[in-house]
Amino acid sequence: MKKKVVLAYSGGLDTSYCVVYLTRELDLEVHSVLVNTGGFTEDELKQVEKRAYAMGVTSHHTVDESENYYESSIKYLIFGNVLKNATYPLSVSAERVSQATAIAKYVQEIDADYVAHGSTGAGNDQVRFDMIFNILIPNIEIITPIRDKKLSREEEIAYLQQHGIELNAEKAKYSINKGIWGTSVGGKETLTSDQTLPEEAWPTPLTAKEKRTVRIDFEQGEPVGLDGERLKPVSLIQRLQEIAQPYGIGRDIHVGDTIIGIKGRVGFEAAAPIIIIKAHHTLEKHTLTKWQLSWKDQLAGFYGNWLHEGQFHDPVMRDIEAFLTSSQQVVNGTVSIELNPHRFHIIGIESENDLMSNKFGSYGEMNNAWTGDDVKGFSKIFGNQVMIWHKVNKGGEK
Repeated sequence: MKKKVVLAYSGGLDTSYCVVYLTRELDLEVHSVLVNTGGFTEDELKQVEKRAYAMGVTSHHTVDESENYYESSIKYLIFGNVLKNATYPLSVSAERVSQATAIAKYVQEIDADYVAHGSTGAGNDQVRFDMIFNILIPNIEIITPIRDKKLSREEEIAYLQQHGIELNAEKAKYSINKGIWGTSVGGKETLTSDQTLPEEAWPTPLTAKEKRTVRIDFEQGEPVGLDGERLKPVSLIQRLQEIAQPYGIGRDIHVGDTIIGIKGRVGFEAAAPIIIIKAHHTLEKHTLTKWQLSWKDQLAGFYGNWLHEGQFHDPVMRDIEAFLTSSQQVVNGTVSIELNPHRFHIIGIESENDLMSNKFGSYGEMNNAWTGDDVKGFSKIFGNQVMIWHKVNKGGEK
């Protein structure tokens, strides 16, 4: 009997190559698995399955991880306002962790002999997949044809053509990864430091031109309503993406430090994630204290970096998630956002937990909770130790 290999499959160039190589070169029984993290339509899933069988897989299985992906990762990225290098909402980073974890579970379900993925030897995904497989299924051998053979995209296309499989060569110029938390775009331009992606490389064309206002409702930090309609967070993210992405909002190129120590660039379009994070952060600035915000920033920065590097299963992540969850108890309210081509801005918030309540005063104008004499005394005490330091060390008046 042939040995079984579970292949993490997306239907793109790299994983298509893997199917052919694993079946025809290694004579393995290939069981392809697509982990849907919210980036595929039903029709696209059917097309991917049809193509997988046409290329020779023994079975194809789709795992819908959208809800679990939100609950296990995205929710905490929102709570932490996580943007790596103040730019990137971890569109692929968090997604890969969710996918690798689901693949490992499926390997155990069908008692496979091997697990395979289509990562190259130059990026972060190889580390994320390998490490999570080593943590969750340590006795299963990992096969990585693209990395091991050091293949270029042109060589992969030529190999598939030799085996009678035609790909749209123009489309294959760009590596597209779609998920609920954004779509990444890689191509020849992102391999440089001075070029940007052309308009045709972006998956969503710029078609929306008229100004539009949207309102997002938050309850305990989670997005639960859009324009007055109550929605589950996953549905809300997808609906907001449909509305905002045609404006070209959330397009950018992230430059970052890879796990393996080199700099890397990747394009992404993530209108809904960027808007939600900025709206949530604005609401937090109205409802949390300065030290809650300060400690959140520090812990969330670590959380985002550690998740980006694939370390989701480190128990410290559960500890930080507990802190982030606790911090969201009063993050309730509605945020209004204006959308325009290529940009958006936060109009304002409405919240019963707003600490800017005029019951206590208005910044720079009036106060209701203290007197001018209170401030005079407070100012002397608040600066007392620094005043003493200056007198002792700067030769001030004794």
